[in-house]
Amino acid sequence: MNKPVIAIVGRPNVGKSTLFNKLISKRIAITQDDPGVTRDRLYQEGEWQHKKFLLVDTGGIEPDSKERFSVEIKKQVDLAIDMAEAIIFLVDGRTGITNDDREIARLLRQTKKKIFLTVNKIDSKKQEEFIYEFYELGFENIYPVSAENALRIGDLLDAVLEDYEVNSIGEEEEATHVAIIGKPNVGKSSLINQVLGEERMIVTDIPGTTRDAIDSRVEYDGNEYIFIDTAGLRRKRSVTEETERYTVLRTLSAIDRSELCVMMIDATQGITEQDSKVVGYAHEEGKGIIIAINKWDLIEKDDKTMRNFEKDIRNQLSFLSYAPIVFISVKDGLRINKLFDLIKVVDNNYSLRISTAVLNDIVTDAVLHNPPPTDKGVRLKIYYIAQVGTRPPKFVVNVNKKELMHFSYLRYLENQIRMNYSFDGVPLQFEIRGRGGE
Repeated sequence: MNKPVIAIVGRPNVGKSTLFNKLISKRIAITQDDPGVTRDRLYQEGEWQHKKFLLVDTGGIEPDSKERFSVEIKKQVDLAIDMAEAIIFLVDGRTGITNDDREIARLLRQTKKKIFLTVNKIDSKKQEEFIYEFYELGFENIYPVSAENALRIGDLLDAVLEDYEVNSIGEEEEATHVAIIGKPNVGKSSLINQVLGEERMIVTDIPGTTRDAIDSRVEYDGNEYIFIDTAGLRRKRSVTEETERYTVLRTLSAIDRSELCVMMIDATQGITEQDSKVVGYAHEEGKGIIIAINKWDLIEKDDKTMRNFEKDIRNQLSFLSYAPIVFISVKDGLRINKLFDLIKVVDNNYSLRISTAVLNDIVTDAVLHNPPPTDKGVRLKIYYIAQVGTRPPKFVVNVNKKELMHFSYLRYLENQIRMNYSFDGVPLQFEIRGRGGE
């Protein structure tokens, strides 16, 4: 599902962090910290009325001097504008308009983004009269809130998310979205260029998205794909730790828009912590995954090099045991065709559906060979299993008591299904349903 990116922008001490916390950590919003991804206060996932979004806090501007202040404000606003579909411009209703508010408003008015001017610290009906002076900033709609007391937060979210559909994924018809992910300088842009240069491919450029990624439509072997290039996101004008965090956010957003991910790893450097975090997010989001080891031409090799390299990857990314690995050299065009063949295979597997009868035959055989566990004399009983969804494949397992389903036994059942059907490159999702006290 495509999650809109919403940035909170404003000068210091207007309540940005308080509003951020209310939007993502209270009953108003349901949040989920995804395993495998380190998240800090800069960005979090939220949900309102079944609409998911990524919320960005651009707080932390503490300038050393007034001269530096305008530079820091513009840097943060620029970063928010680069990635966000909507911007919550937060001001302090008690303090009133400041010159810094006017400067931020001037910068925001130059954009084509949706701006929601939000006046904070309006704790009562009587204080709502404080909002009128903020019309001077030039925005049509003003939203009074009290972040501290969570007043009118729902009204703000209703307005911000009004144009976004529940469970929307875009209008790109049958084309499969493939995100090319990985850290900077791993060869993502070069791979896209290699893909676009193949004579047998029909290519049409799609206008760039709000996240500075160029989407390219590609036809290969009768199938249509939209490649999302997440490269070129780190700009020389502001290569800072903060900018790196925004780069990660853009990558996560590209993953959200995709169905399949090609995780590129530099063969000369191996897997980094950043690689693990990003691909961990793709795994938890249920995306199809292929691991592409680039720059294989730079590695001194013998007859065991590839096998040992793959073994190391499996050890470091044990949760991706299902993901195929391909060793490529974008520079030399080595195995690019094989990569495309894998994309087609994984895409087909992503849509694979198994009949309920066949699934239950597989589980029955599995139970006969390895009986379910017991706890305090009560044995797990599996009544039946059914596949309820695809892209990614999702299964519901009906049992007597769901707490008896140990993780290791569920993994055993998953392995039995994979032995019978090819789900290479595809994570399988399971929901366990119990029957009360039976």
